[in-house]
Amino acid sequence: MAKDVDLSSKEWRDLIFEGKNKDFGAYKLRSESDARHNKAVLWTIIGLIVVLAGCYVYGIYNDYKIAQREAEILAAAEMAEMAALEQEPEEEVEEEEVQQRVEEQQPEALPEEILNTMKATEIAIAADEEVVEEIKSQDEIKESTTALGSTNFDQGTDDINVVREYKEEVIVEEKAPVDDNQVFQSVEQMPQFPGGEAALLKWISDHLRYPTMAAENNIQGRVVVSFVVTKTGKIGEVKILRARDPDLDKEAIRVVKSLPDFIPGKMNGQAVNVWYNLPVNFKLQGV
Repeated sequence: MAKDVDLSSKEWRDLIFEGKNKDFGAYKLRSESDARHNKAVLWTIIGLIVVLAGCYVYGIYNDYKIAQREAEILAAAEMAEMAALEQEPEEEVEEEEVQQRVEEQQPEALPEEILNTMKATEIAIAADEEVVEEIKSQDEIKESTTALGSTNFDQGTDDINVVREYKEEVIVEEKAPVDDNQVFQSVEQMPQFPGGEAALLKWISDHLRYPTMAAENNIQGRVVVSFVVTKTGKIGEVKILRARDPDLDKEAIRVVKSLPDFIPGKMNGQAVNVWYNLPVNFKLQGV
């Protein structure tokens, strides 16, 4: 019988306070107890929801910061790797060019040519009795290599136009013309994305769309794309240098083909076509 009685009902309160002073505070407190209990339960639930929501938001923010730090570390490592790949051939080309220039600057060994000069004979005045006339025999005259009546000259040339000083020679280096259709692997000045490598990686990250099938199958990794930056800065031929997944490969090719114009590479001061290698990373958030 007691189990069927609702102690919070108005009938029960009226029965308890029958014949008593209902204006007393106890009756009012009993009447408002249900509302107080409901409010307490409601505020408790709201407090729990706020705490749980705060924990959830903090977890998402923490994951975002961790992912951002990992992306920054990965981007820095990629930039260092790309810089190393681009600097190695440049250093080799620079060494070859320096050696070639040194060889070209070495002057041709030319024989030194001078004008013929006539030897002057000093005349000394002496008394007749001191003069001894040297008479040569016919055989001595034949053995002499100097013709009678000839003037003795130093070996050289009589043409003053061929006389020149070696130090006055100027060697001009002629640069070979560059084929317009040739595609170089490395050049003196490699192509550059406007804003540098950091701007290029940010542009790729902003415009990359993760393939749905790859995301559902939890496929991620790096795809290395090789493409031609033409002498006008446009994106030319695009190919996969290191594949990961067909869907990821297609998306990497799509985003590379949509790149804006580069600052073209140069060889001997001329804009040329150059191959450019770019790693494209696919990483799922929270994985």
